[in-house]
Amino acid sequence: MSAPLAGDQAALRAACQDGTGLCTIVNIEGSFSRRLGAQLAVHADGSVTGSLADGCLEKELAREIASGGDRRVIRYGAGSPKIDFRLPCGGGLDILIDPAPDRAACRAVVAQLEAREEARLALPRPSLLATRRYVPELRLVLFGEGPELAAMAHVAQAAGIAVEAHSRDDTDMALGRVPDHLSADRWTAVVLLFHDHEWERAILQWALTTPAFLIGAQGGAPARAQREAQLLDLGFAPEQVSRIASPIGTVKHSREPLALALSALAGIAGEYELRHPHHA
Repeated sequence: MSAPLAGDQAALRAACQDGTGLCTIVNIEGSFSRRLGAQLAVHADGSVTGSLADGCLEKELAREIASGGDRRVIRYGAGSPKIDFRLPCGGGLDILIDPAPDRAACRAVVAQLEAREEARLALPRPSLLATRRYVPELRLVLFGEGPELAAMAHVAQAAGIAVEAHSRDDTDMALGRVPDHLSADRWTAVVLLFHDHEWERAILQWALTTPAFLIGAQGGAPARAQREAQLLDLGFAPEQVSRIASPIGTVKHSREPLALALSALAGIAGEYELRHPHHA
C-alpha cells in the first residue's frame, strides 16, 4: 500500500530540520485548490514535503529556495511579472519564500500541536499574512464491532488519520462501563458502530461530556428514537442529545461496511475542515 498523503502540518515539521526552506501561501486572488497558509518545505537536496499545485509550482519554488537570498514574497499566476509561468486555475498567489525559517519557532509550534493545542507561527516580513494558524490534526475514537469497525479503522489509517479503535471484545470494554479513562478533545470525532445498541448508552454518556466536535452513531429510526429517550431519561438536555449525528455520513443509507466507512469519513473530514482557521 502506498504511504498516506502528507498532512497539513507535514511541511512545518520538515522545516524544523536545518537546511530546509519553507514556502507559505500568504495571499490568494481568485480560486485555488489550496487554502490560505498552505505550506511547502524544500529540503537541501531539492526534494519537497507537502504540495501546493501539480508539481510545476513546487519545482519553481524549489529553485527559489536553492538560490538562497533574503526572505521575499513572489507573485505567481495572474498579475505576476513571471510571464512564462502561469497557474492552471487562472488565479494569483503571493508566496512567502523563506530559505531559513525560524527553527525554534517551528519546533515550538510542533510541540504545541503534539500536545493537541492550537498554535500560531509568526510569519516574517514581507509576508502579507502576519500569522499562520494551526489546529491539531483530526483524530478518531471508534467504538463498535465486526466489519464496520474494521473497515472504518482501515480506511482512516490509510488516509493518515490518527485512529483509536475499541472493540466490544477488548478486555477494557464491558457492557455498561463508562469509558472515562479515555479522552476526546475538540479536534476529535467519536463514532459508535454497534449492531447491539445496548452497548451505546454508557459510551454516549461519556462522549456527551467531552468537547468532541462530532459524535456519530449508526442505526435506523427505531434505534435513534430509543437512544434519544434513554439519554433524556438519564438527565441529558435535548440540545446535548442533538449533538449525536445519526445516521452518520454523507450517504444516509449505506449498507456495506466499506461504503459506510467512506461515507462517514467524508462527512467527518468535511466538519473538521470547516473548523480550520484558514478553511476559506
